[in-house]
Amino acid sequence: MNLSSAFGVAAQSLGTISSQINLVSQNIAGANTAGYSTKSANVITGSSGSAEIDGVTRSVNTALAKSMLSATSQQAMSSALSAGLDQIDQFMNISSSTASSTSSSSTPAAMIANLASSLQAYAGSPTNASAGQTVVSDAQALAQSLNAATNETQSVRGQADAQIGSAVGNINRLLSQFQSVNNAIVAGTQSGADVTSNLDQRDQLVAQLSQYMGVSEVNGPNNSMALYTDSGVTLFQTTPRQVTFQPTSTFTAGTTGNQVFIDGVAVTGTPSTSMSLQSGSLVGLTQLRDVVAPQFQAQLDETARGLINAFSESDQTKSGQPTLMGLFTTSAGVAAGNPMPSSSLNPGLAGEIEVNPDVGPNKGGNLSLLQNGGISAPGNPAYVYNTTGASGYTARIQQLAANLSATQSFDPAAGNGASASVTSYATNSIGWFEAQRQSADNSTTYQNALLSQAQTALSNATGVNIDAQMSQMVSLENSYQASAKLLTTVNDLFTTLFTALQPQPQP
Repeated sequence: MNLSSAFGVAAQSLGTISSQINLVSQNIAGANTAGYSTKSANVITGSSGSAEIDGVTRSVNTALAKSMLSATSQQAMSSALSAGLDQIDQFMNISSSTASSTSSSSTPAAMIANLASSLQAYAGSPTNASAGQTVVSDAQALAQSLNAATNETQSVRGQADAQIGSAVGNINRLLSQFQSVNNAIVAGTQSGADVTSNLDQRDQLVAQLSQYMGVSEVNGPNNSMALYTDSGVTLFQTTPRQVTFQPTSTFTAGTTGNQVFIDGVAVTGTPSTSMSLQSGSLVGLTQLRDVVAPQFQAQLDETARGLINAFSESDQTKSGQPTLMGLFTTSAGVAAGNPMPSSSLNPGLAGEIEVNPDVGPNKGGNLSLLQNGGISAPGNPAYVYNTTGASGYTARIQQLAANLSATQSFDPAAGNGASASVTSYATNSIGWFEAQRQSADNSTTYQNALLSQAQTALSNATGVNIDAQMSQMVSLENSYQASAKLLTTVNDLFTTLFTALQPQPQP
């Protein structure tokens, strides 16, 4: 090798090593950046025998990346459902209620227990107006508990609907960004540019999308990528598909939320179809809004109907008068003469139930009607139980207390059985809700662990190992010094040669 060739090889080596050092520095800087993958220079021997860089490669593990996307979608789904149920639980202090103590709980079941206790006390002292007022106060607390539970349940549904709307907006934004990055990757690949940073960015966009829905990737020519939902609906192919959703402004017990569409194909909603999403926060939010919360609401409504039945008043003269709502009624019922609700589900009844104002002293009512009957139709003797007008009459009070434990029929569509006492029905409803909440919480805990493991495994496989990069940096610096020394040596040889070739002065 002549000196010119040696000088060229040394100079090329310095440039190659300098580029490698820059790449290692970039890796170290990106060590704590989420989604950053280790970059490596592809070093080859050039035609002149010098070391050259032929592109940059990033660390990739397709299997682990796929596992991480799946874990992200599953965790987001369970977390969305769990958060909504936890909100209802905290509002009603449900989890504080135990078999031995419900004093800190504001559930209908706890309120029914209080009402049963105050009825027993009133039956033991029927002439004690204070005991009667306690019954009315406990009845009002029970009605308000059902009202509040309904409001909170519908509020949670409304929040879920709003979150679905926000998610759809974010999905469309991410797909637009994905298109820009994907186009840059394709163009860069075609021109031979380094697109590894763009590939990292695209992976991060897919990871963010997977929080909202299950996503699968299909690679194409020039590093292009297409995206599909976990149900097979095209999400991105050259261009993003439009994801649409119409939010609902107000939720009541009978409100049905709207579906999410991708290119006109429904991917959420009840019942699910073959095109319905299988995971992601959209699934969890839809399940909360359309399945679990509505079923709990139906059970609240059936509890309210059970209370109305238990405290209803029937015709004591057997003259064919209809059974009417008594202590518990609704404002619409009062205006209509207290007719009984239908014997099936009455959506929203728990939000409307109230204590009949005719018996509440603080509303100008007559407390004695609770003891004697006639709440439903004051002045109508057909609904008076104390027909003799005896003082200290307890039969009606005892009957009302017994009615709370008496078996009656419930609509099985509410998912809480078809036959039970209203006391048992309310308790079972809370048990059902807690089972749903605990299942969602357990699933979230499990999915959090899986996601953490998947993220750690992917980071270990493709992320930056600081120790390895620092070791490589030291090795490259040594190589740089050696190449620089070689370059200096060649330069000195050139200088010596040029000096030797200069004409020597004549003596």
